[in-house]
Amino acid sequence: MQKSTSDREFRYKQVIVVRKDLKLSRGKLAVQVAHAAVTACERCRRDAEEWFERWFAEGQKKVVVEVDNLDALILHYEQAKREGLPAALIEDAGLTEIPPGTITCAGIGPAPAELVDKITGGLKLL
Repeated sequence: MQKSTSDREFRYKQVIVVRKDLKLSRGKLAVQVAHAAVTACERCRRDAEEWFERWFAEGQKKVVVEVDNLDALILHYEQAKREGLPAALIEDAGLTEIPPGTITCAGIGPAPAELVDKITGGLKLL
């Protein structure tokens, strides 16, 4: 019998960290999260192919969490990089809601869940 998604153990995950101080519309937020997911995923595929393959085979678990501001976002991104995790900062082009160059979110992983959780486990789900 196949396990349901809620019963399945995920060993790999990707976390997208977003800034709540920007007050983005739902559509804009969705696009920024997608940019972070794809960019961090491509970095993982390039730099840690085994993690990418395992995460992909497990169903590509993703979690979106929030931080208060840019400083908190940068702190989590830099910690991920120091730990050797694939990570990407996303800067907006500034064509719609926010000024060009605004850093909106960061993608961390895919990577082993316990490594990602050391960095993002205490953050609130969006």
